[in-house]
Amino acid sequence: MRRWLLALVMGALSATLSPGGVAAQASYPDRPIRVIEPLAAGSAVDVVVRIVADRMGDLLGQRLLIENQTGASGMIGMRAGARAPADGYTLLAVNDAVLTMLPNLNAQAGYDPLRDFAPVGQIVRIRWALVAHPSAPARDVAGLIAAARAQPGRIDYASGGAGSPQHIAMEMFLQKAGVRMNHISYRGATPALTAVTAGEVPYGFFGLPTPNSFVRDGQLRVLGTAGPARIDAFPDAPTIAEAGVPGFAFFTWGAFLAPAGTPPAVVARLNAALRETLALPAVRERLEGLGYEVVGNAPEDFAAGLARDHAAMADLIRAAGIRME
Repeated sequence: MRRWLLALVMGALSATLSPGGVAAQASYPDRPIRVIEPLAAGSAVDVVVRIVADRMGDLLGQRLLIENQTGASGMIGMRAGARAPADGYTLLAVNDAVLTMLPNLNAQAGYDPLRDFAPVGQIVRIRWALVAHPSAPARDVAGLIAAARAQPGRIDYASGGAGSPQHIAMEMFLQKAGVRMNHISYRGATPALTAVTAGEVPYGFFGLPTPNSFVRDGQLRVLGTAGPARIDAFPDAPTIAEAGVPGFAFFTWGAFLAPAGTPPAVVARLNAALRETLALPAVRERLEGLGYEVVGNAPEDFAAGLARDHAAMADLIRAAGIRME
């Protein structure tokens, strides 16, 4: 009996003092939180995360320190996040491409999107637009389709890398339209957008709001948007579906993850801070004004949706015949 009581006391003490124990979780966080972002600075998710991180940090009482770790279409940053300690002091800020698209395109991605991470919460849904440099010959969606049909595989478009959402969006569009274009790959969405605004590459698909200021300044032209309805930011731009590609729609999302094994109480604390941040009128209005759709769901809802999106993207990639280059 004495040995049993001693074991019971020691077990309870160990659970309380362990990194995932009650005492550790009660004081969480007690130092800054590192946020690995496998995406380029200035990308659609990066803009969101920098808006949200400041207010989340205020609520948590610790700074969220963002690190953009780009390369290999996001695989470098995702691998680093998957291998990070599961103590709540490393998060990942991601788009759905690195969770649903890239792993379905590359069997050597080096991480499992459904097993290596603990979903914290989705932040926003991201709307998309097909844009062109002002010097590009096509003035609208129909004109681009006609040009691509006349010159199959000879008209360039830019993306943030093989398997990136810019790549997937354009390949989906080309499959629907029944034409081919030439993929020019860059290291991230921001360099790809820079190439289009500079006229190095005439066309590209990008998540809002990254191209917004360039459109307002006349450095880019919106050919069409990729949602089911027109976007307030570009009321004169038709949807791609109404412009000649019936049924076409594309959107992505941004979210926070933690490494698998992060204590549930820590995940719950992070999720509560995220949802409280997104409920702030100033934050919501700023995000919506940039063209985002605010989400802020629970970890279990995010996990269920991620599993569905991963399976659906596998089917889409297989049906469309999209390949890594």
